[in-house]
Amino acid sequence: MSIRHGLLALLEPGPRYGSQLRSEFESRTGATWPLNVGQVYTTLGRLERDGMVAQDGEDEAGHTLYVITDKGRAELRQWFAAPVDRSSPPRDELAIKLAMAVGTPGVDIRSVIQSQRRHSVKAMQDYTRLKAQALAAIESGGSQERDDVAWLLVLEQLIFQTEAEARWLDHCEMRLTRLSAAARQDPPPAAPRAPSPAPDRTSASGRRPGPA
Repeated sequence: MSIRHGLLALLEPGPRYGSQLRSEFESRTGATWPLNVGQVYTTLGRLERDGMVAQDGEDEAGHTLYVITDKGRAELRQWFAAPVDRSSPPRDELAIKLAMAVGTPGVDIRSVIQSQRRHSVKAMQDYTRLKAQALAAIESGGSQERDDVAWLLVLEQLIFQTEAEARWLDHCEMRLTRLSAAARQDPPPAAPRAPSPAPDRTSASGRRPGPA
């Protein structure tokens, strides 16, 4: 997640101060990725260092205001224009967990899958309920309609992502079932035959023949 670019986008309409930016970021995303004020001010400091934002005095309450610069606008336009890079996907804890479970003795991987599926279904139900609330807020035409639409988009992404996760878990379970069935059908490898004993060259008299 790019906090850096998110703050630039929030500064585009006009000056903001740190805690205001945090509140607007969480309102726009439904607090799916909560920020703390420390993160906001640390990022603002780096943006100011890079010439993408500048301080612009204070408001009536004494809050330091920040504005986006021309360099920051250029960076923001480039971010919106460029696709999100998928060549180096972020680590996915669930995929790593199942990959490790396959080779770990004593782990019931089907139990791991079923537990995750129950959690995913519950999460999908929660997201769907929140989606209904967001749609109702949009239909009411409140003053926060823009934020409600943004939150709706985030929710729908989470719903699609969770649906894909549930399908992937089903696929993993079927894959394991097929592999287990194939393993039962394959005959076990034959045990290696013991080498035949060397012929006994002892003569009838009980003595081994000597050299001629």
